[in-house]
Amino acid sequence: MDLSLLLTLGVIHTVALISPGPDFAIMVKIATQQRRNTALAAAAGISVAILAHTILSLTGVSLVIKSSHILYLVVQIAGASYLAWMGFSALRSGMAMWRKPLASVDEANDNVQETSVDKVSKTRVIPMSQRQGFLTGLYTNLLNPKALVFFLTLFSALITPDVTASTKLVSAVLLFVLSLAWFGLLAVMLSKAQVQLKLQRLTPTIDVVIGVIFMSVAVAIVTNLVLTA
Repeated sequence: MDLSLLLTLGVIHTVALISPGPDFAIMVKIATQQRRNTALAAAAGISVAILAHTILSLTGVSLVIKSSHILYLVVQIAGASYLAWMGFSALRSGMAMWRKPLASVDEANDNVQETSVDKVSKTRVIPMSQRQGFLTGLYTNLLNPKALVFFLTLFSALITPDVTASTKLVSAVLLFVLSLAWFGLLAVMLSKAQVQLKLQRLTPTIDVVIGVIFMSVAVAIVTNLVLTA
């Protein structure tokens, strides 16, 4: 087993995880506005998608997709469409809340027994089930063409033909565990009652910023498609 290779993969993946992007943005949105179980489900969804990308890259499937003009075009269009839809939904939600007066934080603090999510719900955030949280996290990463290219590039550069099957297996588990640990930490920290209360008035701003991030990624994908057509 190549420990130095695993260490390199772990470091690079960790840097990628903590970098701002759609995964980080959707975790901030869900963890600050939904129940902890939903946020943890979203973290699991993102991690499963990363595991899927890892397996696809290690088995050569991602290379086949990237090499096929039609397949990669379908992936890019599907990914851009999903991200654009998510971005538009977040923008619309944020703008709608800006147009309506938010509930007073002081009023929310009057009842200490009220859950943080119940308080945040006064900003008219629609509750999500754990299944919805998981699928949102899963699709956000899985349908992002940039994630496919990242893992394909990462493994193409570091995983040579002489790398053993055990090292490949451990690398897949390592990336999954690191992803689950990071996004799980975000889910736990940002879903704390005190944090959600402090960010209650920023809910519309958070939605708008996240909407801009998702729309920007979608526009970048479409722009790249047009320029390379």
